This record gives sequence, C-alpha cells and structure tokens, in this order.
Amino acid sequence: MIKTTLLAGAALLALAGATPVLAQQVVKIGAVYPLSGNSASTGNYAKMAFEMGVDLINNGNADLAKVFPLAKGGGLPGLKGAKLQLVIADNQGTPQAGANQTLRLITEEKVAGLVCCYQSAITVTASAVAEKYGVPMINGESVAANLTERGFKWFFRTTPVAADFATAYLTFLKEQKAAGLKTDSIAIVHENTEYGNSVSSVIADAFAKGGLNVTMKIPYAANGPDVQPQVLQLKEKNPDVVIFISYTQDAILYAKTMKELNWKPPILIADDGGFNDPAFTKQMGPVTEGLISRSVFAQGKPGSVAAIMDEIYKKKTGGDGLDDVSARALQAFFVLADAINRAGSTEPAKVQAAIKATNIKAEECVAGYDGVKFDDKGQNTLASTLVTQLKNSNYVAVWPKSRATDPLVLPYKGW
Repeated sequence: MIKTTLLAGAALLALAGATPVLAQQVVKIGAVYPLSGNSASTGNYAKMAFEMGVDLINNGNADLAKVFPLAKGGGLPGLKGAKLQLVIADNQGTPQAGANQTLRLITEEKVAGLVCCYQSAITVTASAVAEKYGVPMINGESVAANLTERGFKWFFRTTPVAADFATAYLTFLKEQKAAGLKTDSIAIVHENTEYGNSVSSVIADAFAKGGLNVTMKIPYAANGPDVQPQVLQLKEKNPDVVIFISYTQDAILYAKTMKELNWKPPILIADDGGFNDPAFTKQMGPVTEGLISRSVFAQGKPGSVAAIMDEIYKKKTGGDGLDDVSARALQAFFVLADAINRAGSTEPAKVQAAIKATNIKAEECVAGYDGVKFDDKGQNTLASTLVTQLKNSNYVAVWPKSRATDPLVLPYKGW
C-alpha cells in the first residue's frame, strides 16, 4: 500500500511539473507606465487600452472576432482558456521608479511578460532589469535608436524608430519644397532626456545626408516652468520649419508661449510625444490648428481591426478614441498575448521563442503597421509611419497620399 501510494504521488508530482500551465487559471502580464508625473495622461490612456485588451481576450467581442482571432473570448486557447490579468505599475516618469517597478512585477507578481514603458529613458533602465531576470519585454512606443543596439535577447520593439520618422519627415519636407514652400531653415527643439537627445540627433543626421539644412538645435530641460527664452530665440531667427520633440507638459507650455508671443512658423512639426496626448489636443487644439505630427494610427475602414477597436475604446473612455500612443501600446500588448498563447506556456524561454517567431499581418494590427515581424535585434521590421495634421482638435492622415484621409493644408494656421 505504501509503495502504491508513493508511486501515485510521484506520478501526480511529475504531471504537475510537466504541465504547470494547464492548472493555471490566470496569466499575469505586467505593464510599467507613467500614471503620475509629466506624462500621466498618456500613461492612463494606455492603461485603459490595456484593460480593453484584457477584456476582449477574456470575454470576447463578436464583431471583432471576425477579423481578430484572440477576441473570440474565453481567455487564451493555447493555455486551455487561462484568463489574462493586467498588473500595471506606475513608473512615475523616472528611470529609477521604472526599474524598481519592473523588478517588483518580475519577482513579486511573477508576470509572464511585460509591456513597457513609453519614455525611452525609462525603457532603458526597465529593460535592463527584464534582461537580467530573463523575462520577455515588448516595447510599443520608445523610439530612441540605441534601445535595440544593446545586444539584448529579451527586449522587443514593435514601433517604428527615430530613423523611420526622420526618413518620413525628410521625404515629406522635400515634397513641400518641390511644391513651392520654403524649407531652407529648420529648427529642432528637443527635451534633454534619452528621447529628445536621441531623436534630434537622428533627424539632424538624416536631414544633413538628405540635403536639408538644420540651422538651429535648441535643447531644453524637460518639465521646466518657462520656455519663453527658447520661443524668443525661435522668433528672432524665424526658421521656415520647426520640429518639436517634447512630452505633454512641455508641449502645452510651448503652444501657450508661442501664442502669447505671437510667433508661428510656416510649418510646425511635432514628433508625436506630448503633442499627440489627448490632454494636449483637448486643451491646445484650438490654437494649434494645422500642426503636423507623425503617427501610426488611423481609424481605418469600417469593419477593420483599427475601426472596431477605436469604437470599443470610445465607449470605455467616454468618447476619446485611440490616439497614436494608446494604439501603439495596445499593439505591443496584443503581440505579447499572442506569443504567450502560441507558446502554450508561461515559461520565459518558450514565450521568447514565440515572440521571435511572430508574423502578424497588417490586417490583424490595430496600429497602422505593415505587420509585426522581428529581426535579430528585436526590432519590428514591418513597422511603418504616416504624417498627420491637427484639424478641429483631431489628427487626420495627410501623407503619404496613398494613406491620406484628408488634404494637407499649409502654411500652419495656429490661432
């Protein structure tokens, strides 16, 4: 009897060790985003997008399920219907808090993977923690060029990067020059963290190689109380084109100060960031009419993944549709959920292998990518971008013409 009992117990233990995921009812996905601080609005919109994604996978949506298999409901089919649980942490807008919260989610919450972190400077530190512990991290928004140049094996990025945006700006501005608009002098105004420093350098290098003249580079301290000196400097030199690389608080402050000092350039470009935050468009949209930005999100045709998810998101937020950042964050979340589902496991190495094998088609994306497929560095090789313009406090696609929904209107109107 004792021998039989021991054998039965050993068999049960072996079974439990071989298939731990089958007994698992919940799969935790961690998210580290700014829920307080300078970019809190952006982080909280991303949080609502993640919550929507969890609900769609766990509970389903009949319309979306026709074009998006994970929206059939019932949890993850590859894990016998295990439900997703979002565990979100506030990075407080600082690299140290981002690293600390990533560590907590890995060691205490035991997340199967992470989406993180919006700001590039925070992604740098948080991804180093995930790399050390061997936990997959997918980034949907940080565009600093060096993030995928560190030889990391557990870090993957779905978004286009600074070089992609620089190429888009270069081609766009050359087309405007050919159409008769002046682009002889270009100013780049950028905040001085990893995001601003990296992106400004990439744009300036691309423009120099492409024959456009960057005549001014104006770095500034992020989250400062006053940008009047920088705007007065712009007003004095009066460049034809200004490109801003800023987060939300700074974007609002620059828009207010430009109006107060009554200065505006013929072409004003925002490198997404704070200028695409709904908090900015609601508050400053009426005085920044015609602002150019880059984006990956356009609502798409009725019945498309993007259009259906946008409508679902509006119901969740009380009227605000998906914006560029929330759409990119949601795309990263779905890529991670899809990989865990295909892995049929929460074992890190199996999830990592599934991420590497990702091959998502354009029509399955909520972001306007050509798809999702990673290279050896973890960068999505099918990421793509478009140029949008702020009209009546909403961004609409204006370039390239093949993807435009509205005509481009220049010069910049402002107020």
